[in-house]
Amino acid sequence: MRVFLDTNVLFTAAHNPRGKAAFVIELGAAGHFSLFTSDAACEEAERNLAAKYPDSLPLLTGLLDRITPDTADLSSPFSDGLAAKDAVVFQVAVSCCATHFLTGDLQHFGPLMNRPDMACSIIIQTVAEFLAAL
Repeated sequence: MRVFLDTNVLFTAAHNPRGKAAFVIELGAAGHFSLFTSDAACEEAERNLAAKYPDSLPLLTGLLDRITPDTADLSSPFSDGLAAKDAVVFQVAVSCCATHFLTGDLQHFGPLMNRPDMACSIIIQTVAEFLAAL
């Protein structure tokens, strides 16, 4: 499996190191699957943590050492209806051949959740759904 982590998953893992998001990163680091994210997601998670929970920044840095960052291939497809900001992040997941896209952003990705037929064959799930399916 190739698992892409959205900004909110990175943020949550750094802010709550004993939570489900951090556990997913631990599983990936242990070799159960490969972890990916976008450069933009890393930067956004860092900005949000600096503003809200600056003490969590060192943990984010350690977590990011376990995840392969990538940039968007703007020629990659994306699902209709995604805002430009979300489409670019999704294109990174497509370009790194992700099988799963983990996010807590139900507002923008909700209609695509568990609908690989609408999401370029990628399974978009919350962290909880992903862990339950393992």
